[in-house]
Amino acid sequence: MALMASSRTKLSRLLTIFTEKAQNLKSGSCFHGVSGRFGANPNAGLQGALFYSSSALASKESEVIGSRRMGWEILGVKDYEDYRRSLYGEITHKALLVDAVGTLVVPSQPMAQIYRQIGEKYGVEYSEAEILNRYRRAYEQPWGRSRLRYVNDGRPFWQYIVSSSTGCSDSQYFEELYNYYTTDKAWHLCDPEAEHVFKALRKAGVKLAVVSNFDTRLRPLLRALNCDHWFDAVAVSAEVAAEKPNPTIFLKACDLVGVKPEDAVHVGDDRRNDIWGARDAGCDAWLWGSDVHSFKEVAQSIGVQV
Repeated sequence: MALMASSRTKLSRLLTIFTEKAQNLKSGSCFHGVSGRFGANPNAGLQGALFYSSSALASKESEVIGSRRMGWEILGVKDYEDYRRSLYGEITHKALLVDAVGTLVVPSQPMAQIYRQIGEKYGVEYSEAEILNRYRRAYEQPWGRSRLRYVNDGRPFWQYIVSSSTGCSDSQYFEELYNYYTTDKAWHLCDPEAEHVFKALRKAGVKLAVVSNFDTRLRPLLRALNCDHWFDAVAVSAEVAAEKPNPTIFLKACDLVGVKPEDAVHVGDDRRNDIWGARDAGCDAWLWGSDVHSFKEVAQSIGVQV
């Protein structure tokens, strides 16, 4: 007990130092008055490299929380988990939020291959490499018709992407391609142990939610993959009217499962959308493929043995 108390005192002092330094840095002139919040790069490990999110407008309290998390990551993930267990018990989080594409599910075939394969009968002549390059250029362009890419079923946005990528504006081609990505032929689960792990988490009392930048096809897709019943809630950007990294979508997910943001951890494969966005909402966040590599590892990190 004395050793544990000594360790906590040491960690508390270090966190105070990190908090003060982060606040001092934020008030400096190097960011030219841009308001935002410090956080920790999930890949930085013990080096504690910093990122700065200029789009994150946070309260003073949130800034302190963010800088404390930075301190924990410098000390190590295990120290942070031990700290949470000292506060909450063995199970460190009341809810797990999961990204969809790239974390829960992945495409079964390369996008460019499908665009060309289906498009051949509609006169698409571009190579897969050209389709991929054109797709990337189109996807990275600002979507001028709305502040959101995915509104309702997302058809206008995807029509623009498909025609820009392939040079084909045939409506029948678009509909065949659009509908294909609602089926279990187009997608498969990223982790074959996901169902077993999620059942264990729910049995332990951990709430589960999907948080995804997607259109309204996500729900039928989850049903097609027979995994919709694993989750207590689904927060889709097209329904919430907010896309990651906007904290609103994470806050909505927390509200749907009835937990406070600080009691939830989000897992996703995109540092900006998933990690920075979740942390700006006040949640913990782990980068899929870096901080965690399987849902079993996620469950164990939360404190649930599978």
